Amino acid sequence: MEKKFTHLDESGNPQMVDVGAKAVSRRTARAQCIVRLGKEVMTQLQGQDWHSPKGPVFQTAILAGIMGAKKTGELIPLCHPLGLDNCQVEIAVNEGNEVVVRCTASITAKTGVEMEALTGASIAALTIYDMCKALSHDIVISELKLMEKTGGKRDFIRKEESATPPS
Repeated sequence: MEKKFTHLDESGNPQMVDVGAKAVSRRTARAQCIVRLGKEVMTQLQGQDWHSPKGPVFQTAILAGIMGAKKTGELIPLCHPLGLDNCQVEIAVNEGNEVVVRCTASITAKTGVEMEALTGASIAALTIYDMCKALSHDIVISELKLMEKTGGKRDFIRKEESATPPS
């Protein structure tokens, strides 16, 4: 069976996917991205508090990521608005001095939460950038990707993980 875009109708116009006939199931998704702050920023943020001139970096980014995940349906035009059962954002520094941001979202519903997990991870990463940009603009956000999803038609688990998971 040939795959096709679900957000386009027969004429090629955008459409919201009708999930009315789908079965309710437990669905989870985990997304990840990497923030490379650079040596200058990492040196200034050493220590347990990770405070920038704007405040506590990781704690603020965690809250922003959760808020972003909750607003995904408002930000991405064809996403269904979802009331998440849970959303967790984890942030840690790996051995390569990269900041690893992970967002896990879950819901019991007729549609999945991949976009919510991806949005949560990206908003948390953007918040880290915003909070650290006074120290340097040489910050790179990369490798935003879905790591796994469960529930719905099929599960997905990414085979490779390029970064060490947060501890």
